[in-house]
Amino acid sequence: MKILTVTELTLAIKRQLEPRFAHIQVKGEVTNIRAQSSGHYYFSLKDQGSQISAVLFKGNAKGISRLPKAGDQIIVRGELSLYPPRGTYQIIVRELEHAGVGELLVKLHQLKESLKQRGWLDPEHKKPLPLFPKTIGVVTSPTGSVIQDIIHVLKRRYPHFHLLLNPVRVQGETAAAEIAAAIQTFNTHCLCDVMIVGRGGGSLEDLWPFNEECVAEAIFHSKIPIISAVGHETDVTLADCVADVRAPTPSAAAEISVKELTTQNAFLIDAQQRFDQLLKQTIRHKSALIEGAARHPLLASPFAILSEHYQRVDDFQMQTDRSMRHQLSHQALLLTSLKRELQGKRPEGELKTLKEKLQRYAEGIHVAMCHLLKRKDEHLKQLSTHLHSVNPETILKKGYCIPFAEKGNSVMMSSRGAIPGSRMRLRFHDGTVHTRIEEVNGTKAK
Repeated sequence: MKILTVTELTLAIKRQLEPRFAHIQVKGEVTNIRAQSSGHYYFSLKDQGSQISAVLFKGNAKGISRLPKAGDQIIVRGELSLYPPRGTYQIIVRELEHAGVGELLVKLHQLKESLKQRGWLDPEHKKPLPLFPKTIGVVTSPTGSVIQDIIHVLKRRYPHFHLLLNPVRVQGETAAAEIAAAIQTFNTHCLCDVMIVGRGGGSLEDLWPFNEECVAEAIFHSKIPIISAVGHETDVTLADCVADVRAPTPSAAAEISVKELTTQNAFLIDAQQRFDQLLKQTIRHKSALIEGAARHPLLASPFAILSEHYQRVDDFQMQTDRSMRHQLSHQALLLTSLKRELQGKRPEGELKTLKEKLQRYAEGIHVAMCHLLKRKDEHLKQLSTHLHSVNPETILKKGYCIPFAEKGNSVMMSSRGAIPGSRMRLRFHDGTVHTRIEEVNGTKAK
């Protein structure tokens, strides 16, 4: 059986896993959501039994009108991916919608973009509220708690108020048309100085009449300033966007509509108290999230995340030390070589070297000359011996003589040169004898 490396095993799992789950839809609750400075969102989807990691990259997040938050039930579409560095799998989210309200959110986003292109959301179209309104018009349900909250606040804050209620349905198929008609009626007859349009909280479907285009159009064309107070502070409708002022609640709308100088301090104190409560609640919520995140296995110890980086730093340090030692050793050898070369370049050393070479050359020449003279002397002795051995005088001493023709005074090399009756000289080593040739090869002289 082949022994696999961790990388080979991880890549093999990745190749088997990702093609089988290339297009998936998953529903779950958002938890552990983290927004990075890069624009990416990392979170987990969980249900009663399990959870899975997910990532929404910046490019895909741009197309989502409502980003998820902790506790939201959402449906994500994308593919499954395995992240090799950690050996974990996660969902790459391409599309996202909140469970049950996906189509309404898409329609709301489209309507908002349409109104934005028409300029209905531009700040320059917002009308200022009157500082001291005499009559306050309200468009809401006559049986809900909204009108009671508005009346209660106005009694406490502005005892001499004058209120006109135009009762309408705030939920259902006909609600949007009734709300738009009530706004137009207030404008046609100039019945009030400021108008409050709103209802209590609810789901997106309950608040949908305030997202209809006819209501937004009536608010935009209203000559009377309108305060929108639809749902809770976290609910935002198209009526809130088009209105001149958006109030977080109907009670706040009533306070805003009658805020005169004598009540500013009380309003600010109340707002501060509500802000403190909201801040404390937010702090408690965030603290709970932090405590939950701190109990997460990956965050329980920093070494779970940083161990790989620590190891990389150690490896880099070892490589750096090894490289520095190698460089220092190389530089030390180079320095030693340079010192030796510098030492050799000093005049004293150069002169000493030249003297030593000259002495060796002189000794060599002397030895060579001695050998040469010895060889020449031996050669001379050999030549002298050879000359002595071939000297005619030496031969003559052995009993020989040299005949010379007396007439021509030349050496007679053969008997054929001898003429009977002629005279000749015989050269001996100690003198010369003159004689006459009497006979040559049987021929006698006459």
